[in-house]
Amino acid sequence: MTEKSLDAIAFGAAIVDILARVDDAFLTEHNIAKGAMTLVEGDRAEAIHSAMPPGAREISGGSAANTIVGMASLGSNVAFGGKIKDDAIGKIFSDDMARIGVAFDTPRFGAHAPGHTARSMILVTPDAERSMCTDLGVSALLRTDDLPMAAIEDSKIVYLEGYLWDHVETKRAFSAAMEAGHAAGAEIALTLSDTFCVERHRDSFLELIHGQVEVLFANEAELLSLYETDDFEQAVAKIDKAVRLAAVTRSEKGCVVLAQGERFDIQAEKIPHLADTTGAGDLFAAGFLFGVANGRDPETCGKMGCLAASEVIQHIGARPERDLKEIFAPRGFL
Repeated sequence: MTEKSLDAIAFGAAIVDILARVDDAFLTEHNIAKGAMTLVEGDRAEAIHSAMPPGAREISGGSAANTIVGMASLGSNVAFGGKIKDDAIGKIFSDDMARIGVAFDTPRFGAHAPGHTARSMILVTPDAERSMCTDLGVSALLRTDDLPMAAIEDSKIVYLEGYLWDHVETKRAFSAAMEAGHAAGAEIALTLSDTFCVERHRDSFLELIHGQVEVLFANEAELLSLYETDDFEQAVAKIDKAVRLAAVTRSEKGCVVLAQGERFDIQAEKIPHLADTTGAGDLFAAGFLFGVANGRDPETCGKMGCLAASEVIQHIGARPERDLKEIFAPRGFL
């Protein structure tokens, strides 16, 4: 891989997560799909936020942002691109990025501009399942003019999240980022993000995957939805031919890593307790991409992804609470 000063730059929704524990009755009362991410806005977003129990935690989030923070925790030099507003929630997000050491220079919307920084109400039920109600706010308004082209050209990996494929301007920005990345010798990595994203954008995703993406992340349900099949092995065979590397996560079953004809079935890390699955896929991608950026083999990348994911599911919140280097070092992953 070409020598670059940045391991990765990620583009995605800049969101602040508002996390609370609730029971299943709360989900039923507010007509919230369990275990899924639902887009909400306006009065519905306010109603859910207001009904959340006291003591909810505010933590910076967003799928690609979580991944890039995980890479920073491992010692990677990384950057993030995403839109926020100059408001209280936006300050939480930008302050967290600065504290962690992630370069984040995307122009902000002014305090008097319409809209607000994105928020995601994450509701964790007693079974540790998380149901997300996300108000995208201004996060879907990333434009081509916002892209830090110098950082893209100086990155080994350009990482994109499927959640933001809805908005026309953001889609154009993502396409420009991929074009600039390829021109500079970067690899393009994509996460499918959620089955609802796949269902809405299947044709676009297939076009990207079979033409512009080198590294793909998906969970089992997303991959099956992508190829409209119930046959996991059939879907695996198709994705193996489409990209250089594919990592398919399977919850407690671990993951399957595919490398153009090579297959590695990797077990999940054993943990003492499961607290919250929020961010598991994001941190898996962080560990995996850290391995890719540092030239590790596909099997080791998969093991690194599983190890990073195992940290985040042992506590509430989608970002590491422990220094991931302390977890990786004893395994010889640094």
